[in-house]
Amino acid sequence: MRNPPRISIITPSYNQGHFIEDTLKSVLDQGYPDLEYIVMDGGSTDDTISILKKYDKDITWVSEPDKGQSHAINKGLALATGDIVAYLNSDDLYEASTLQKVADYFTAHPESMWLTGRCRIIDEQEQEFRGFIAQYKNFLLARYNYNILLITNFICQPATFLRREVIEEFGVFDTEEHRVMDYEYWLRIGRKYRPGIINEHLASFRVYRESKTSSTFTRTFAEELAVSKRYSSSLLVDTLHYVNYIAICAAYSVLDRLWRNKKNRQG
Repeated sequence: MRNPPRISIITPSYNQGHFIEDTLKSVLDQGYPDLEYIVMDGGSTDDTISILKKYDKDITWVSEPDKGQSHAINKGLALATGDIVAYLNSDDLYEASTLQKVADYFTAHPESMWLTGRCRIIDEQEQEFRGFIAQYKNFLLARYNYNILLITNFICQPATFLRREVIEEFGVFDTEEHRVMDYEYWLRIGRKYRPGIINEHLASFRVYRESKTSSTFTRTFAEELAVSKRYSSSLLVDTLHYVNYIAICAAYSVLDRLWRNKKNRQG
């Protein structure tokens, strides 16, 4: 690994002109000395392209049709040359100094093949909300166990980074998965490698009315349940994940209804 290690960030994008510039800035403003930033756009028809052109000297970008988010990420991985790789969706953000913290951790822990950290949940205006969900995930993260991961996905994708060797050993993301490709990958690599954990906020995950996670959460959690069963060999774990699935769908239904009512009152 180079010193400092090269970090490759991939942003898959499609018609995210409303958010993508903030995402770009959150990466570029890190000031990290060896950053490779790749944006794989799926042929956006909004103002995404004009925004990307503003950052031509700082990023590598391609805009062409793809087969979905996982395919776009994999195309970016094929271009990436970093010692450390990650993807950041075009509506999410990194916290200040995240990349330096990640580089320092991997340098100090050569045995760690991947790492993750805390993540904030924010709305369209970057206001933090659903704090107790984030706290619940942080509670489980601090007590990481692969069997718990099989029961519920508490790893925040924007706050997760991989050594290049992980991609070389386990391959790229499953293009058949369009909502839970990250969870499937955590389960795939987690069977062999325990993640390093940075007990700090590394990223912000944006939730809003049109976001994939918000608009189809029941389907997302159902797909997580199906993926977990592929990696579990325990009836007890499968049962606990199903119970968790019922509980979390109920909780999100209440949260979603309250949130949408609040947004409607605000106009």
